[in-house]
Amino acid sequence: MSYGSQPSLSERLADDIVEIIRTERLTPGDALASSRELARRFEVTTPTVREALRRLEATGVVEFRHGSGTYVGPGVDRRLLANPHQPRSDRASVLELVGARLVLEPAIAAAAARAQADDGVRQLALAAGNALLPPEESLRQSVHFHVALAEASGNTLLREAVEALLYVRAREQVEIRHRYNDRERDHAEHVEIYEAVRSGDATAAERLTREHLTSIRDAVTAANFPEKGSR
Repeated sequence: MSYGSQPSLSERLADDIVEIIRTERLTPGDALASSRELARRFEVTTPTVREALRRLEATGVVEFRHGSGTYVGPGVDRRLLANPHQPRSDRASVLELVGARLVLEPAIAAAAARAQADDGVRQLALAAGNALLPPEESLRQSVHFHVALAEASGNTLLREAVEALLYVRAREQVEIRHRYNDRERDHAEHVEIYEAVRSGDATAAERLTREHLTSIRDAVTAANFPEKGSR
């Protein structure tokens, strides 16, 4: 949409659907009304509703489940969005992501250890096992370990920041998992971080998170990446 132009019907409808999600206090995983029901509600055609839903799917606000329906997606509260046309990942872009995480996450781990939020610590324990999954599958889990770590800090904005960062740079995060491919080691390091948070040891939580991310950075630095233009 160009500056100064009026939003299309599907764009306005997408905003209306988001408003439904908010006013009905729906959360990720909750079912939305069917396309036909939404069409009747807004007095538009079903194809227009489907176009609006496809717009929302592109940003993770909704997700389609074949044979089941449309559900609220994990991106409903996301403030930062990924560029679907971003170039392929290279060593520099992956290291940039690791560098950003090194700035943020050790301090977040310390905050989580100090917060001692019961629900957050339980989520962190459940998410620790994600490291044992294949790279792409680990990103599809309902709670990513490092998002759960930020959640355990009790600061919603920190959780949103980490979640948005991993979403915006999802390709780079998959590359990290491919390069740091010792799943047993990754899992063991996550468990150590969890134990430090659970025991309330902020110093250890911060140190272990920094060491974990530094090891990832070293693995990425040493890894072979295809030359630009070769893929």
